[in-house]
Amino acid sequence: MSEGMDLPGPPEESAVEAYGIGRKYRRGWALRDCSFRLPAGRICGLVGPNGAGKTTLMSIAANLLAPTTGTLRVFGARPDSAEAGRRVAFLAQEKPLYRRFTVAETLRLGRELNPGWDQQAAEHIVRSGNVPMNARIGTLSGGQRTRVAFAVAFGKRPDLLLLDEPLADLDPLVRHELMTMLMAEAAEHGTTVLLSSHMLAELETVCDYLMVIAGGGLRLAGDVDELLSTHVLLTGVADGRLHPPAALAHHTFVETRVSGRQFTALIRPDGPIGYPWQADTPNLEELLLAYLRNPDAPALISPTARVAVTA
Repeated sequence: MSEGMDLPGPPEESAVEAYGIGRKYRRGWALRDCSFRLPAGRICGLVGPNGAGKTTLMSIAANLLAPTTGTLRVFGARPDSAEAGRRVAFLAQEKPLYRRFTVAETLRLGRELNPGWDQQAAEHIVRSGNVPMNARIGTLSGGQRTRVAFAVAFGKRPDLLLLDEPLADLDPLVRHELMTMLMAEAAEHGTTVLLSSHMLAELETVCDYLMVIAGGGLRLAGDVDELLSTHVLLTGVADGRLHPPAALAHHTFVETRVSGRQFTALIRPDGPIGYPWQADTPNLEELLLAYLRNPDAPALISPTARVAVTA
């Protein structure tokens, strides 16, 4: 072996691996044939329209639902195993807490149920929002209950934190505070975070990994920087047609739009793009909106997000 040759590093640990998972309800399939891996230590945005299967996916990972088809592993363990239960925390959008418990009793319950409980961290989250420890959960505002639910989730010191639209009922100032805390905690402890959110612009400042679900399947997954660099946003003069111009037909199109005399397209380029098109790298919001508006666009699963066909 020649000197200076780079050796491949050890493979990244997987926080979550899903192999063809699907979940069918009486009304139909919420997820179908969904396969991916989420590397450990990432903050991953989970995006999709209402009813796309985001909550179903998180509930399967948290052992609240069983998949109809396929298998899922959390750090290599089944979701219903003791190891997975110890390493995973799930904060649902409804933030279920015992309304008759006081805040102090709620944190005590967390301490009794979780061997790795961090009382100091949990109390800090509550007290920084001036939430009275002797107040009953049922008397708190929506924002205060969210803060207590965050305290319970963080106090568990999970290796995987699943957050399902956790900040929707917070004002922008408190939301920014909790998101900043989330990033700091994840960085300090190496926590993997899977965050479902409709706030696309906010995800750009938080997430380094991304998954888009639409139509019950995975449409986009991978490292944010890699996904952005793989796409190009084209603008030019429209010729009155909605379909791609012949000179661009060999590229992979995600979306085409015409507004007045301007033609705009998000593509995955296959080779150089010539005159007269202006080519720019899209921002995260532009990328996400294009895939959400076009659920039939060709899927893109990056190598870091792929798993073998079978478990």
